[in-house]
Order: sequence, then structure tokens, then C-alpha cells
Amino acid sequence: MSGTLIVTGTDTGIGKTVVAAGLAAALGAAYWKPIQAGFDDGTDSERAVALGVAPGRVLPEVYRLTLAASPHLAAETEGLELLRDRLEWPEERPLVVEGAGGLMVPIKRDPPWLMIDQFAHWNHPVLLVARTGLGTINHSLLSIEAMRARSMLIAGVLFVGDPHPDNEAIVPALGQVHSFGRLPLLPVLDARTLAAAIAEHIDLDGIRAAMHMRP
Repeated sequence: MSGTLIVTGTDTGIGKTVVAAGLAAALGAAYWKPIQAGFDDGTDSERAVALGVAPGRVLPEVYRLTLAASPHLAAETEGLELLRDRLEWPEERPLVVEGAGGLMVPIKRDPPWLMIDQFAHWNHPVLLVARTGLGTINHSLLSIEAMRARSMLIAGVLFVGDPHPDNEAIVPALGQVHSFGRLPLLPVLDARTLAAAIAEHIDLDGIRAAMHMRP
């Protein structure tokens, strides 16, 4: 389990690709997005490289689905069956893994197989990426409760967005999880600005500890 982290979000478009890429680059970790749904504007793996992850440290996707939708629907549209046994955890270390969408996003319709089910099966620490704005308390606490109900390893929460001191305080307090800080919205987002923001605003020592990495 040492040196591993799963990055998920309270919603789609929450900023988890930026967080996953930024953490992987800062930690010298490999990046893996096992299920990519939609790539008209490029893949998340390609974006991770643009944001500072070394190309040789990006692992290939298991599934690349054309439709930008929930994996179950994207796969059904292509007549493709997603198989659990193809999503074997890689041996690469350290490793940051990015999920598709939020925790309750279906990978398969029947029998039901959700992203959270896959995370629970993998049994590695999960980092929840949450927005700072309105609605984040409910979405974040529901996500934390769902993970606890499955006895998952919760690394903590990392916020993305403009400062909101109360939301940033009450979510970790009520959820009883560690906060690794807040990544601000960057006027110019590239590898250099992201690396600087991660170093300044994110508790990297805490992330390393959650991943059981040596300082």
C-alpha cells in the first residue's frame, strides 16, 4: 500500500485532474487514469503531462471511451463491456490514481458497479477533492459518509477554489478528516504555476504521510 493515493472528487469538473497531476509532479509519482470517458479536447493523461508529470511516468489508460459521459453510458454507447479484472492495481510506486467523475458514478449498469466500489476493492488511501463554494458541505460530507460506510481508507480532503474559511473549516471538522489545504484558482494554469501553487498552499508532508512515503 505504500506510496499510493486515489484522487476522487465531490463532482465532475471539480479540479481533480489538476490536483492529481500537481501532486504526482510534486511527489515524483506516476499518474494513472484507468478509465477515460471523452477525449475530443484531449485526455486527462495528456493534460497531466502538460501540467508537469513526466511523460514516462504516465501509465496508459485501460479504457478510452469516446463519449464524454459516465463510464457505464459511454461503454454502452460503444457496445463495450467494462471488465473488473482488467482494472488491476499497477505495481508502479509512488502512484497517484485519478477516478472518473465522483464516487457514485457507475462503471457498469448491471450488475451495479460504481466508482466507489472499485476504490473500496483497491483498498488504497483516497483523497477527496472538493470545491470551496456553495454546496460543498453537503457534497463533501455525503462523500465522506459513503466512503466510511464501505470502510475505505480516507486520506483527507483538499479544497479547490476561492477562499471560504468557514467551508474549509467545517467540512474537515464535521467529517473528521484531515484537510491538506486549498489550491487556488490560477489565472494562468501550466506546469510552472501549478507547481508553485502546490508548494505554497498544499500540505505535501501530510500527503506523503497519508501515502506512507518517506519524507
